[in-house]
Amino acid sequence: MNNFWFSVPTDIFFGKDQVTVLGKNLKKAGAEKVLLAYGHGSIKKNGVYNDIVSELEKVSIPFVELSGIDPNPRISTVREGAEICRKEGVDYIIAAGAGSVIDCCKAIAAARYYSGDPWDFFTRKATIKKALPICTVLTLAATGSEMNGGTVISNPETEEKLATGSMKMKPKFSVLDPCYTFSVPKDQTAAGIADIMSHIFEQYFSYPESAVQDFMSEAILKTIIKYGPTAIEKPDDYEARAQIMWAGTIALNGLLGAGKDGDWATHLIEHELSAKYDITHGTGLAILTPHWMRKVLDKDNVEKFSTYGRNVWGIEGKDPFKVAADSISATSRFFSSLGIPSKLSELGISDDKFEEMAESALKYNSIGRFKCLSKSDIVEIYRNSL
Repeated sequence: MNNFWFSVPTDIFFGKDQVTVLGKNLKKAGAEKVLLAYGHGSIKKNGVYNDIVSELEKVSIPFVELSGIDPNPRISTVREGAEICRKEGVDYIIAAGAGSVIDCCKAIAAARYYSGDPWDFFTRKATIKKALPICTVLTLAATGSEMNGGTVISNPETEEKLATGSMKMKPKFSVLDPCYTFSVPKDQTAAGIADIMSHIFEQYFSYPESAVQDFMSEAILKTIIKYGPTAIEKPDDYEARAQIMWAGTIALNGLLGAGKDGDWATHLIEHELSAKYDITHGTGLAILTPHWMRKVLDKDNVEKFSTYGRNVWGIEGKDPFKVAADSISATSRFFSSLGIPSKLSELGISDDKFEEMAESALKYNSIGRFKCLSKSDIVEIYRNSL
């Protein structure tokens, strides 16, 4: 295990009606005017918006709004949000929604204090030195953005989707009420589940080995496999929604990757897909993941894959390659059982841009720490996913 520093300063308020802490915590933090940011209006349909406004009114904190944040948040929205914060004198941000809203708010928080173009943070031309404090009210279990300092933003002008991160962007506190996910459609719930599992895979299939983190990863994967189908078929099943929501948070708050060098190849490859075709991130990950697994499987890592098969899927057998192959097939079948497309062609994607996308994926750095991928490797994964 590598040396590591683990710090998660985000307070989590988990469970029913925990939104009641919102106003009190903002008041305690000295917030005088907040930005309430959200997506395309689902929080108004499911009552989350009214709950938040009610809590703000109780403590007499005025707010301005930024709505219409896209599932793959745009840099243009970041620019707009930062300008609102400057003009209106906002000193705190409430991100109400899924990971896309939270990611966008993190970037807005950092852009507020930057005089240049916030895209500079993502192209490594600038570093984040200061950010507005943010809190989150989560409405979809997926990205884990409610408890980490990372953000991913798309730039349609350059057809790029890039990530950056900073401790300064970590939410101060997050409200996680599983009831707020009851109204999430089946396809979005499924994509969120795939996203959570992918986050775990990126850290599980990595070096160096670490028993504590790996056993925790296996336990969380088994939890998702058990409760994921129930969350989709019975959307108002509190226990299923609660287990999936907490799994999503733990999957990417730094705990599972502590002391390990995460791989993140599948995420970087998928970012090219959602940047070019604006597809749902979790759906892209579910399609690509089994093909990444088959591509990187070899004699040096077959024991890791067979351990995954035995401990997570209960697959038996003496031949580690057979167990590994069966575990990959089980992974693919699980994603399909959730109703997620299994091929890129089902999303209307052809191989027209695969060469270009592979080059773009390698633009800023090499890809893959579990197994380094070349341009031809990436193109092959794309093509095998068709």
